[in-house]
Amino acid sequence: MSQTAGAEPELLVEERGPVLVLTMNRPAARNAVTRNMAHRIAEALDLLDARPDLAVGVITGAGGTFCAGMDLKGFARGERPVVEGRGLAGLVQRPPRTPLIAAVEGYALAGGFEIALACDLIVASRAATFGLPEVKRGLTAAAGGLLRLQRRVPYHLAMELALTGRMWPATDAAEVRLVGRLTDPGKALAGALQLAEEIAANAPLALAASKRVLVESADWTLDEQFARQEEIVAPVRESADAKEGARAFVEKRAPRWTGS
Repeated sequence: MSQTAGAEPELLVEERGPVLVLTMNRPAARNAVTRNMAHRIAEALDLLDARPDLAVGVITGAGGTFCAGMDLKGFARGERPVVEGRGLAGLVQRPPRTPLIAAVEGYALAGGFEIALACDLIVASRAATFGLPEVKRGLTAAAGGLLRLQRRVPYHLAMELALTGRMWPATDAAEVRLVGRLTDPGKALAGALQLAEEIAANAPLALAASKRVLVESADWTLDEQFARQEEIVAPVRESADAKEGARAFVEKRAPRWTGS
């Protein structure tokens, strides 16, 4: 997918040290996801996973809004903002291996909420609002909303949100810990970057393995849990970074991670 010549990029990508910041950039359309934006996000997440010097990703929206979901004008023309094998926004079906934080201002609705749910952590403004209003449009929250929300919040709350399509304040989401950190309005990205820097100070192989165990272990049986975990964590234990971490502790200095 190519960007129209002279047009403002629909996704802004910026490196801030070990943190890759993705900004959905269609503020006039509340950052509704187009097919082009979906492919740009997928490309940026491939970069995030491919670069050992990038430890954390942050995704946010321009103009004081996170994302209002898929672009309905495009949908009416038969366009779906999905990437094969990756789903809506090039993200929801196959999130990156690298930790990803959603920095939410304004509205995170429909697919926008589903993008946030596909992230590992959510930082939101106290004035932000979440919601799955698909039922009000004759649709369903099939981009991960129905699958993920019931695992992140109490079942009956997930059912109420999915069946009513009502707006849900970030302050309420924080009470059930769906939102990990609340910020003042306009400060969600700053809060997410602060969290990202805390994460990025740690060993990248250990971060990726920790995320993988947390994500994949949900359906492991009791008998296989430790064996399957060992397959993932054993290479980390034998890594150069593990040795560096021990040396840095003994020498009372900050570790120098290489991702190997």
